[in-house]
Amino acid sequence: MAAMIYAAKASDCPFEIVVVIANDPHAAGLKLAAAEGVATVALDHRGMKRADFDALLHEELTAARCEYVALAGYMRLLSDGFVAKWAGRMINIHPSLLPKYKGLDTHLRAIEAGDRVSGCSVHVVTAELDAGEVLGQTEVAILPDDTEHSLADRILIAEHQLYSRTLADFVTRGTRPHALLDKVRDLALALPEVEEKTSHGSPGFFVTGGKFFAYFSFNHHHDGITGLLVKASGVEEQAMLIEQNPELYYRPAYLGPSGWIGIRLDIGEHDWTDIAEWLRKSWLKSAPKRLTKLIDIAAEF
Repeated sequence: MAAMIYAAKASDCPFEIVVVIANDPHAAGLKLAAAEGVATVALDHRGMKRADFDALLHEELTAARCEYVALAGYMRLLSDGFVAKWAGRMINIHPSLLPKYKGLDTHLRAIEAGDRVSGCSVHVVTAELDAGEVLGQTEVAILPDDTEHSLADRILIAEHQLYSRTLADFVTRGTRPHALLDKVRDLALALPEVEEKTSHGSPGFFVTGGKFFAYFSFNHHHDGITGLLVKASGVEEQAMLIEQNPELYYRPAYLGPSGWIGIRLDIGEHDWTDIAEWLRKSWLKSAPKRLTKLIDIAAEF
């Protein structure tokens, strides 16, 4: 927790710690967080049913306008209902190289197994314990004379560095160009006979034997925009889309006069189903007839 509070002080840190919540009113972290100017909430879980306590926890997080939850030394199991409410927005750190050694006593189990390395993992929290998507890991060597305590001390150093860095990546993965390109690439290459090639200084996607149907644009022509360029039906549709939603759609330089439309990918939440449909429609405008006929036949069935 302290490591993330101090990481958030950096001017280029993409996250802000808005509240620290503990289920132990005497947790030392509450005093530290308050001293650093972070709001704190102490919720005593004793005498409460788990679901009732988690409902109260959710209320506090909502009141603080939290967008993400980072568990830090929070040893209380969370109810499935709470986890569902924060699905995809809650992460945790675990002192092993997941999927190895889920649960407790990870350091001792790694030593007794004769492992040469252990480490830590940051993962998305799911209803199944320590089973969510692994977002980042750091390996830590196990020394010949290590005890579970000496190994834990070194892994804790790695945890303090890994967690803040991974949290920063996690909260920006919806706007980071490389992450967005990977998502666009997966959708584009899933279409029939598609290849990727750099064109006009941008990653482009074309149909074998056909034409380019999409480009990934990152600050192209120094416009400061990360976007996807696809073919609209013409300049009329292009103009209509921009008029209806100017925050999402834009007229791209160079390709704009030909009726291409730009879709902004740097504005946060994305409807990837809609983007996949745009890629499909643009692909249909560029693919040779031998392929589009197969698509039409498949659609009839």
